Amino acid sequence: MLAEIRHCIQSLADPAAAIHAQRFFKTAPGQYGAGDLFLGIRVPVLRKLVREFRGLPLAEVKALLCSQWHEERLLALFFLTHAYASGDDAMREQIYGFYLQHREWVNNWDLVDSSAHLIVGPWLEQRDRSALVEWARSEVLWERRIAVVATFHFIRKGDFDDILKLAKLLLEDSHDLMHKAVGWMLREVGKRDRLVLEDFLANHASKMPRTMLRYAIEKFTESERQAYLRVRKT
Repeated sequence: MLAEIRHCIQSLADPAAAIHAQRFFKTAPGQYGAGDLFLGIRVPVLRKLVREFRGLPLAEVKALLCSQWHEERLLALFFLTHAYASGDDAMREQIYGFYLQHREWVNNWDLVDSSAHLIVGPWLEQRDRSALVEWARSEVLWERRIAVVATFHFIRKGDFDDILKLAKLLLEDSHDLMHKAVGWMLREVGKRDRLVLEDFLANHASKMPRTMLRYAIEKFTESERQAYLRVRKT
């Protein structure tokens, strides 16, 4: 099945789209996605392959996840999230362990954002979540982002404690992709409980990286956004 999938992937490659993707995902030397390689395949096309080849064994998913091609890694994660959602507890435990063991290949923001809240978040919902703090303190950018995006699962259920804890921990993070991720999750908190977000901002807005703050208050009125941004300037 793996050979057939790879044949399909190669046949769908679009060199012009690949060039655009390599610019969009910052693959030049020194950028966050340095060295990543693209075939130029759109996400809906990859999702269709999951439906066509559902039930791919983990050994073959591993071959895709450990690929040099970005789209193969993304496809592997789509297989994993689909299998996790439809699997029993034993399968979910296996997929969670597999994900952690191979997380070095979850190495761009779209890969994290397509998987962390669908595997890590659900698995940790009724379990010890201390690993999130450990990953949030990691020197590896993508591990920090996994920790933050995993909390989206809890946020959707009205559980905000973990993201508020991680947001405080990451106030001084140096990377723009973390500012965006934390701000995004805080915005999601605000959609569900405006007062919780306002309380966080009252205590931390002046210290938040500007991008993090902008993302967090995106749904506020223009006058409210400007007021918070003025606080950030002082």
